[in-house]
Amino acid sequence: MSTVVMHNVVSVDGFIADAADEVGPLFEWYGNGDVPLVEGGAMKVSRASAAYVRPIWAGIGAMVIGRHLFDITNGWEGRPPAGEHVVVVSHRPRPEGWHPEASYHFVDDVARAVAKARELAGERTVAVAAGDVGGQALALGLVDEVAMDVVPVVFGSGKRYFGSVDAQHLLEDPHVVIQGDRVLHLAYRVRR
Repeated sequence: MSTVVMHNVVSVDGFIADAADEVGPLFEWYGNGDVPLVEGGAMKVSRASAAYVRPIWAGIGAMVIGRHLFDITNGWEGRPPAGEHVVVVSHRPRPEGWHPEASYHFVDDVARAVAKARELAGERTVAVAAGDVGGQALALGLVDEVAMDVVPVVFGSGKRYFGSVDAQHLLEDPHVVIQGDRVLHLAYRVRR
């Protein structure tokens, strides 16, 4: 069975974007190294970050995102940034005529979205975008691991990594702690 990992790049104070959905310096580490993340790709990171990120991306079978992320990225023009499938949590259907060939599935419930992503991913990882959808999946007990790429910036306010989670959730000690260049990669298993 697949592992469900909630993930995002995050500021030190826990934000994945500011109130206007701007990410500021959060993704600058994707261009501050000399090791390509993918063969022939333009994104170059430090050797430590590449050694961590490459197998993570290669292991993703499906992603779960919210409709808001889908809308602001236009669904990456039908090409999932990782994995082969994207499940969008939305009460609205796929936009009419939008990339009919794309392996994007629109589901109106977080639990059903994670179940659909697990089905699509098979034994591979399901990546759930942090934020409101990720926080809902965590609150429902559907997340196995929390992964963060922590960037040394303080936003002060904005879109929270865990969305509006209003209850305590215990995590194990981090099993991944990797220092990249201007980023700290952390991963925690969710305590059951």
